[in-house]
Amino acid sequence: MLQAEIGPGLSDQEFHAVEARYGFTFSADHRAFLTAGLPLGSRSWPDWRNGDPEDLAEWLSRPVEGVLFDVEHNGFWHPAWNPRPSGTSEAVHVARSELATVPQLVPIYSHRYLPGTAGQSGHPVMSVHQTDIIFYGNDLSDYIHYEFTGRASSLPAHATVGFWSYFVNGGPGIDVNAPTPHTPYALNAQEAIEYLRMLALERTIGRRHHPHQLIEAGLTALVLGVETDSLPLLAGLSRTEHESADALFAQVLAELALPEALPNDDTAVPWEAARWELVRWWLRLIVNGSMAPGAGGDVITYEGWSVLARPQALRPLVDKVDAYNECGTAERKKQEQEIVTEAERLLAGTWPPQN
Repeated sequence: MLQAEIGPGLSDQEFHAVEARYGFTFSADHRAFLTAGLPLGSRSWPDWRNGDPEDLAEWLSRPVEGVLFDVEHNGFWHPAWNPRPSGTSEAVHVARSELATVPQLVPIYSHRYLPGTAGQSGHPVMSVHQTDIIFYGNDLSDYIHYEFTGRASSLPAHATVGFWSYFVNGGPGIDVNAPTPHTPYALNAQEAIEYLRMLALERTIGRRHHPHQLIEAGLTALVLGVETDSLPLLAGLSRTEHESADALFAQVLAELALPEALPNDDTAVPWEAARWELVRWWLRLIVNGSMAPGAGGDVITYEGWSVLARPQALRPLVDKVDAYNECGTAERKKQEQEIVTEAERLLAGTWPPQN
């Protein structure tokens, strides 16, 4: 199942030596996993027995170094820290001091990490690349099924450790549970109505929207000649009236009879038809430049591929998204183009694509 050779599990003496050498502790479930057997034969699995010590130390340092990279180059600053110094080098110095106190993340596979919490189990597994941090499993067992068999749990994951929870609960990284990070598009009334329908589909599967996304969608439709009684009210909401956006958006949908045109939830896969339709839409957003390839790819991986039992037809796209998340900054433009190219290939074929 793990696509790796399984060696003898780590002994208590080996666990103690690893923890003493690198200054961290394995969580209880991670320890039990490695006691049962040590995955080998791939650079994606850390070899805690015979791995290169410098490689393992670098692997352990990646989450913190990734955050520091975004502090230095992308303006990241955690809201719980003291005010950011004006100088970049001083900001990095202060951030490094703050990060010295956060829970250690321990690699499981590639850039998937589990908090190193001695004696504890049940923490979610996180996919970590700089401050692009998302859930990849409700706990270690769920992650293993998700990553290697496609049988992920339908239960929601809950961030359970300080600092790192910020990113998956609304921080600046790509949080796949957050509203889809796209910009509005439409050139005519028909496309404006289609855009409203896609937002309605997202709501159907449980995705949230920022009020400004609903207002912008309403304004776009109004400008392009769509007419309903509630549309001018939605489009005209001020910042102080954002709490009314959801209700007015629902009224607009009803006036356009869009809810009646949405697919039913009639299979064992939650909202299967709706998800396939949304995957196609998200691919189109990536291709037309309305959504960043990495962000869109993460959403498709989480809301499409994983829930739809990991269809093989989407696997090349998911692999390219993983490569994007793992690559350095210098390679990102190339990896983004590969995601776009694969999105174009999928859109040119039959839909849903055949496995």
